[in-house]
Amino acid sequence: MFDKDSSPVLRRGFIQSSAIGLVASGLNYSNAYNDTKKIETMANKKELLESLIACLGGPWPKPCSLEPKTKKIINKDGYRIEFISYRAEENDRVPAILLVPDGVNEQNSAPAVTVWHQHNGEYHIGKSEPAGITGSPMHHTGVALAKQGYVVLCPDALCFEERQDTDGKLKNGNYERFEFLKYVVHGKSMAWKNILDMRRAVDYLVTKPEVNNDKIGCYGHSMGSTHTWLVGPHEPRLKALVGNCCLPTYSAIHDTKILHCFPNFIPGWMDHGDTPEIASLIAPRPLHLNFGEEDRGSPISFVEEGIERISKVYSEMRASENFSAFVDRGVGHVLSDEMWQKTKDFFNKHLKA
Repeated sequence: MFDKDSSPVLRRGFIQSSAIGLVASGLNYSNAYNDTKKIETMANKKELLESLIACLGGPWPKPCSLEPKTKKIINKDGYRIEFISYRAEENDRVPAILLVPDGVNEQNSAPAVTVWHQHNGEYHIGKSEPAGITGSPMHHTGVALAKQGYVVLCPDALCFEERQDTDGKLKNGNYERFEFLKYVVHGKSMAWKNILDMRRAVDYLVTKPEVNNDKIGCYGHSMGSTHTWLVGPHEPRLKALVGNCCLPTYSAIHDTKILHCFPNFIPGWMDHGDTPEIASLIAPRPLHLNFGEEDRGSPISFVEEGIERISKVYSEMRASENFSAFVDRGVGHVLSDEMWQKTKDFFNKHLKA
């Protein structure tokens, strides 16, 4: 296990710059910034991303056709709700809810946000909470964003709401445990599947004429925050990412014996880094993270060390202005008014400006 006071990336060291390293990192050798540190950071990022994909379970399959379907449409005050589904894999359809503001159409497209729902042990609630249909009003974030002019997609994560055991043999946490172990024996993690599904959500959004494809972001609370920094490194079409209340480092999990949901666990990753190193792979794209000082699921001393490590990577990539973090003092695992204001301001800056 890594010492919690050290950075795994720094301990491994950066790849030395070379013509080969420049090509591998996607930089043009004749216009390589004359900045050795940035070149090394880009080369290290590519190597670290390859290691992450291997730990997750390997490359994802070639996408199948989406074959989208619309079940029904409900008109609301200021927006409409479309109950839809699309294929993530050949035999796996993802139920989702699309929220489209009034006045947004092919001739007047809008930025879009995918909202990854929380876990909270509420397997009967998934997409419907951010869509404002059920659950806590605190987390009716999809509706709130739609009212601000964003097209919003809220999909069900595997094991939630409409994506539970079709045979009815396994319920709730037992079904989630079954799915996690099913992927493990195939050499993959549940995070691998979650990322595949989230990338398909973006695939769906970019087919919609109402969406400005250059202005797509994502938001998630709790497990949804984990999903945000999990998918971010693998989905460059996401131009602005916000995670609320979840960056549980493995150091914190092991030191304080936290039982977290399965998407947090990636076999073998601690040979390369911790969860902040995953989030840092989103750089240089805009990323904002909110935390509650008293959130027991993400102990704040570990979180603050993680923030410093992510900040360092953004700084080395000359993108410090694209990373921000906010710790709300005196609150726990919530979406506070201050956290939500930070979220709205971030999306306004990066998706509407």
